[in-house]
Amino acid sequence: MNDERSESSHKSWLERLGSALMGEPKDRDELMELLRDAQQRELLDADSFKMMEGVMKVSETQVRDVMIPRAQMVILESDWSLERLIAEIVESGHSRLPVIDQSKDNVIGILIAKDLLSHAFDPHETFDLNALLRPAKFIPESKRLNILLKEFRSNRLHIAIVVDEYGGVAGLITIEDVLEEIVGEIDDEHDTDDTGAFIRPQGGTFIIKALTPVEDFNEYFKANLSDERADTVGGLVMMELGRLPKGGETVDLDRFHFRVLRADNRRIHLLEMTPHDEQETVSPTTEEV
Repeated sequence: MNDERSESSHKSWLERLGSALMGEPKDRDELMELLRDAQQRELLDADSFKMMEGVMKVSETQVRDVMIPRAQMVILESDWSLERLIAEIVESGHSRLPVIDQSKDNVIGILIAKDLLSHAFDPHETFDLNALLRPAKFIPESKRLNILLKEFRSNRLHIAIVVDEYGGVAGLITIEDVLEEIVGEIDDEHDTDDTGAFIRPQGGTFIIKALTPVEDFNEYFKANLSDERADTVGGLVMMELGRLPKGGETVDLDRFHFRVLRADNRRIHLLEMTPHDEQETVSPTTEEV
């Protein structure tokens, strides 16, 4: 009896989905409702539903909505020495980086990190950066992500430079950025572990995740940092500097000294905080956040 009821329910859902796909209604909201219903009936697992939802979203999302802004791009300059290029690539952790002509402030190509390997071990070899550059793909801010993904796949590209209506560089986007809209955040060996406490004591300092809400920070340290400019501690640090900082940079907020432990070209991940007055005892009001 239960098997018959399950089979009938399964058939009913398939018929409704088929009706939505092949005829009326052709409403996206109703299609999503059918998929949501399928998940509730355990015909789809949660991950599959989120991916389908992401696919629907990608077809409506423009590049400007997910691109890495120009101010947060990690770039190389065409007149840098081999040693400086290697140092910047190692620090950034990226495998593909745009190269600009500083005199004209325009992107002249994309450098793939592995192309530098042979030159890194032979300092006496004549080094010509221009010979190593790959052509840069330029796309408008208004391009739809589903179209861009198709172009990435057909042209075997991993990165594109986004330009505004005046032809200036507005940012960049990678194939990973597009895929994350479908499958969620993709962590690699350079990403920070987001599990565990937001605030961790470590000797006389504190390790603080950049996503720690300012409200929680204030409650923990009996502080009065303003949450009008940003909702998170990392956001406050970025607002104070006026840009996305690199690892090792420092900033002072109220009676706290922050040092960036880890950041990439998208956001700050981890901060180290030391109270200005080393004699002052910081008395948290709660357990680890």
